[in-house]
Amino acid sequence: MVEEGFLTTDEVLEYLQVNLRTVYRLIKAGKIPAVRVGRQWRFRKRDIDAWLERHRAPRLPQAGVADRQPRNKARPRILVVDDEASIREVLSKTLALAEYDVDVANDGSSALERLRSGEYDLLITDLKMPGVDGLTVIREVRRSNPSMPIIIVTGYSTEAAAIEAINLGVNGYLTKPFRVPRILAAAARALGEHVGV
Repeated sequence: MVEEGFLTTDEVLEYLQVNLRTVYRLIKAGKIPAVRVGRQWRFRKRDIDAWLERHRAPRLPQAGVADRQPRNKARPRILVVDDEASIREVLSKTLALAEYDVDVANDGSSALERLRSGEYDLLITDLKMPGVDGLTVIREVRRSNPSMPIIIVTGYSTEAAAIEAINLGVNGYLTKPFRVPRILAAAARALGEHVGV
């Protein structure tokens, strides 16, 4: 029986939506709080939550207010746009664990506001969202920042949408459900980082 407040390795894999290799790499690097109990690792949930909060990007100010805080240039900044809260949470946690600064938007309009008031290195967006859809967001980004890397993550894929996305020069096109390593590899490729096999 695991002491209340502690997570097993399997529970941490589920909670953080990462693979075992990533968890062990983070433990070894001292980046994730863990306690060895016999042959097993145990993770205090409140320590994991506090660690995630410390590594989460600061939220942008209200729309229309310029972001005057200096950026940490060593950590690429990513905007995740999806109307599904669970997808936003999985992506933001996963990317934060991979040491990216992550902001989220729950629709296309909010995404465009954030893009106008902040500087991002990568956009990850859903296609089908109420109001302003992902393709509209991408078109707007291409007008103001033609070289920004963009990855589409969608559960609603049509040939026409895929062709338009390619014509708009997206760097990745992933369909839901996706595996976490695929999104990390796609983000690293889009940002020009070395991707191990």
